[in-house]
Amino acid sequence: MDIQLARTFLAVAATGNFVGAAARLHVTQSTVSARIKTLEQVLGTPLFHRGRGGAELTASGRRFLRHAKILIRTMEQAVHDVGLSGNFTEGMTLSGRIALWDGFLTHWVEWMRKNAPHVSLRLDIGFEGDIMEGLVRNNIDIGVMYTPESRPSLAVDYLFGESLVLVTSDREKTWRNANYIHINWGPEFLAQFAARFPEVDTSATRVNIGWLALQLISHLGGSAYFPIRLVRQFVENGTLFLVGKSPLITLPVYMVYPIEHHAAYIDKALEGLRELGAEEDHWQALFLTQHPWDAVE
Repeated sequence: MDIQLARTFLAVAATGNFVGAAARLHVTQSTVSARIKTLEQVLGTPLFHRGRGGAELTASGRRFLRHAKILIRTMEQAVHDVGLSGNFTEGMTLSGRIALWDGFLTHWVEWMRKNAPHVSLRLDIGFEGDIMEGLVRNNIDIGVMYTPESRPSLAVDYLFGESLVLVTSDREKTWRNANYIHINWGPEFLAQFAARFPEVDTSATRVNIGWLALQLISHLGGSAYFPIRLVRQFVENGTLFLVGKSPLITLPVYMVYPIEHHAAYIDKALEGLRELGAEEDHWQALFLTQHPWDAVE
C-alpha cells in the first residue's frame, strides 16, 4: 500500500474534512479526494461519510485508523534502520511521556551520545496507550511512562518516583481559586488529587501538557502541580513558590522493554536510564531538603 494513502487518511480523520487535510499535507483538495477514493477501492469499503459538515469516519474507517498509524510507524522505523550511515552500527527507538522529556530523557540522550555513540536514536513523544502498542508491535524498543500496562512479553522496571509539588505565582493568595490549573499527569495523579482535595473545583482550566500550564502561569498567574524537575529553577529564582502544607504527590516512573531483546545496545540504553533515574531521586530529595515548605495560605 502507498504510504501516502495512509498519511492522507490520517490527515482527513484528524481535521474532519478534505480542505483541512489538503492544507496540512500541502496538496490540493482534489488530490486528497483522489487518494481517499483509491484507498477505499483498495480496501473495498467506504472509510468516510461525506457531507456538508465534513468527513466522518465510518465503522470501517474507525477500524482502519489503528492500522494506518501502525503502517506509518513501521515505515518510519524501516527508513530509520535501513538509512543508517557508516557512523552507526545500530538503531533504536525510545518513546516517552512529554513531561519526562523535559530534564530527564534529554539527559539520557546526552548519556547515550557519550556512552554509545554508535547507536542511532529515533525519539518519540506519546501517551501510555500508544507507547504500549508500539512496544507490542516491536516499533518501539523502550518506553518510559507513568502507568504502563502489564504484557507477558514486556519487562516493566521501576526507574524513580516523580515527585509533584504544588506551586503558586502569588504566595499571598490562596491557591484554591479559579486560577488553579488542573494538569492531567495521568490517571494515578488524577486519583491522588481527587482523594486529597475532594472539595477543589478543577473545572476552570484543564490542560494535558505541563509546559502549557507553565506558560499560562507565567503570563496570567495561578497555581498547579508540577514535577520538581520542571519548576526547580522557578522556585529557586523566586518566580514560583511552594504551597506550604500541601501534600506531595508521587508518580512512579517505569521503563518498559521486550523481555527477550538480545541486544547489547538496548542493555546499554537501559543502564543509562537506571543511572539517571537514581540521580533524579537524589536531586528531588535534595531539593525538598533545601526548600522547606513555608506556610502559604
